[in-house]
Amino acid sequence: MTLEASMPAPSSPERRLAKDSVGLAHIVFFVVAAAAPLTAVVGASPAAFAFGNGAGVPGAFVLAGLLYLLFSVGFTAMSRHVGGAGAFYTYITHGIGKPAGVGGAFMALVTYSAVQIAIYGLFGFFMANTIAPLGLVLPWWAWAFAALVVVLVCGQRNIAFSGAILGVCMIAEIAILLVLDLAIVFSGGGPEGISFSSFAPSSVFAPGLGVALVFVIGSFIGFEATAIFGEEAEDPEKTIPRATYVAVLLITLFYAFSTWAIVQFYGPGKVQAAAASSLDSFYFTAANSVLGAWSSQAMNVLLITSLFACILSFHNTLNRYFFALGREGLAAQVLGKVHARHGSPYAAGLLQSLIAAVVLGLFVIFGADPYTVVFSWMAALAGIGILLVQVLVSVAIVMFFRKTPNSYSAWTTMIAPALALLGLIGSLVLVSSNLSLLSGSESLIVKAFPYAMVLVGVLGALFAIRIKRSKPALYASLGKVFE
Repeated sequence: MTLEASMPAPSSPERRLAKDSVGLAHIVFFVVAAAAPLTAVVGASPAAFAFGNGAGVPGAFVLAGLLYLLFSVGFTAMSRHVGGAGAFYTYITHGIGKPAGVGGAFMALVTYSAVQIAIYGLFGFFMANTIAPLGLVLPWWAWAFAALVVVLVCGQRNIAFSGAILGVCMIAEIAILLVLDLAIVFSGGGPEGISFSSFAPSSVFAPGLGVALVFVIGSFIGFEATAIFGEEAEDPEKTIPRATYVAVLLITLFYAFSTWAIVQFYGPGKVQAAAASSLDSFYFTAANSVLGAWSSQAMNVLLITSLFACILSFHNTLNRYFFALGREGLAAQVLGKVHARHGSPYAAGLLQSLIAAVVLGLFVIFGADPYTVVFSWMAALAGIGILLVQVLVSVAIVMFFRKTPNSYSAWTTMIAPALALLGLIGSLVLVSSNLSLLSGSESLIVKAFPYAMVLVGVLGALFAIRIKRSKPALYASLGKVFE
């Protein structure tokens, strides 16, 4: 029996995700939840203020948003030609070639897994500190594993179920920050009043911009997940591009507005010193002063729900990567099966949850601190990984449209992707050269992350080449499942 005959057809029910399960709003919820607005603003931006360009941080978010809007031009155009749960894997395969596609898929798996592990660590850390005063004292890892079980159960359901949960969490965390932002603005700001100097070139391009971008770029991880849900989206040719642009614009505007508002509270001339002296309480101090003690308590609770939403979003993203590889035949075929009732990639969800549990268990065994090691190290690894994959995708977009007849303008198929490529390479250099600052560690392990991630990609490419030699029929079919 041939390989093709032994594999279920991609179009068979057990090999297809539930069609028309999610609309524009659901997909945007997934993407914005993955960006974890409250976590990014309250957790990442204080470091950007303290170590970066100070009052120019809101402008840095605008620059990053413009970079990803440029990336989205070619990305969304190509989504009309290729699609499916494989996302980046599918793009790179069709643009550059199958070895590069498999290498990109390996890097994406490591990247999203690292993000998920990082957030599990942070979730456990905040839960332990928040619940302990109420009399329930548990180690961080107990809360992390509890979250893992709940996320697994949610991921087994229809994708719309997770989308509804993410929608509630996202609206709540955005609401509390908007209340704070508007209260600062309507109160007339702080000691220096209201000004828009944060967006002036002299502030944005001040010394430290490169360092600020290290933290800012990381806050956008996950926006590309729009394409992953193409197979389950209603009218994907329209929904995916719209969801991508809406998500990038929402994230950019929200981050820029929230960081601009906090600059007004402290004052452009004092915000950098204020952040440096109180990284962990930077926003909570403002909330207590402007809104009262209730607001900082609410922000603490919503920070936890923000982290949970982030985990759930990346869990669903990872499920679809494992599902894609299983359906392609690059991994165990059972991973390419979907739930008979919910149409979800349940087998892929079980596997990647098991992997997360094992990695978390190793961190626990070696006594790793959930914040300074689990979160910081894994976040740094993810930052390197996502930029490397996005660089490959930008190259793939240009190569794909050079060999594919289309009616798009040169701006869509060449200029915008090329500009995005240059920006992403520059961001990759910045992040790689500032890994110690990003991770808070001088460890040689951390410094080796860029090389390790490149090695992962090379191993993926070599794996594809090995398949070409040993299983030519399987190699020939790669990428066709998603056509």
